Amino acid sequence: MRLPRSVESADVAGKRVLVRSDLNVPLDDGRVADDTRIRASLPTLRLLLERGAAEVRVCSHLGRPKGHDPEYEMEPVRRRLHELLPDERVTVLENTRFDAGEAKNDPETARRLADGCDLYVNDAFGSAHRAHASTEAVAHLLPAYAGLLLLRELAELGKLLGEVERPFVLVSGGVKVEDKLGVLANLGGRADTVLVGGKMAEQLRDENPLGFPVELPTDVVAAAAFDADAEARVSPFDELPDGWLGLDIGPETRHAFAEHIEGARTIFWNGPMGVFEWPRFAEGTKAVAEAVASSEAYSVVGGADSARALAELGLTERVSWVSTGGGAALELLEGKELPGVAAIPSA
Repeated sequence: MRLPRSVESADVAGKRVLVRSDLNVPLDDGRVADDTRIRASLPTLRLLLERGAAEVRVCSHLGRPKGHDPEYEMEPVRRRLHELLPDERVTVLENTRFDAGEAKNDPETARRLADGCDLYVNDAFGSAHRAHASTEAVAHLLPAYAGLLLLRELAELGKLLGEVERPFVLVSGGVKVEDKLGVLANLGGRADTVLVGGKMAEQLRDENPLGFPVELPTDVVAAAAFDADAEARVSPFDELPDGWLGLDIGPETRHAFAEHIEGARTIFWNGPMGVFEWPRFAEGTKAVAEAVASSEAYSVVGGADSARALAELGLTERVSWVSTGGGAALELLEGKELPGVAAIPSA
């Protein structure tokens, strides 16, 4: 994998630096509800300040606004970042997606971002798969470098694309198999075992386009309707009654999946095993999270739902790496080149 040049090699003393961070955090009543991504941005910002940068301008998108929308203004993020990093040299620009030219990778939008800056640092791995003005076009206008988080993501995820310690177990869940076909095809064929849960399992039960076998649930926790209050019961996976949905993997499958995970030396997990937001259907995802955390394997977890499950269980620190980029991680592991990485000169 081609690695971009590191911010650690940049001369930033007395310079004005534009940093593309990933500050796309959840908000609750005008406050940051989860500051994980803000904290993840701090090492690069601190490095720039410690090395004498005169000014650090941080830009990011927040949500998916259609033009300027007060609901997605950066002020709550700005407040939280300044609480964590109280340095007057740091400024947070307004939501990049308020400008229609951002998603169009518009050169004029990029020029406005670059104006007055001496160099550019991309530390937003979660947006590196998008060719936007703040992630791609601006990198051609200023000397461009990769931030510490971006480099760490490339290094940790890149380990899964090289020679891995075996057994290599891939665990995949979630709703749409189409979203993960690329990763399953690229990594699954190299894995020793592929475990599939969630609604994806129902799709692959009916038709498997992958060209290699996957381990599907043998039992599921099912309900008669997609309703948190519906009666739930354990059912053999192949004998789901008409109109019933498998909303979690069952006890037999939890045990079998955990055994595979516990015996692994390399693990990649992406996607919940069911509707884990509802406690009655969370046991499968919990079992997988606990097995991954208990394993001595090199373990990588990707995707917001899987990361959230780990965090809620207090297990984040017990896995090797939790990726901050959902779509970017999947595209990298599919073998695709990420525009935000490709735009930075090689190391």
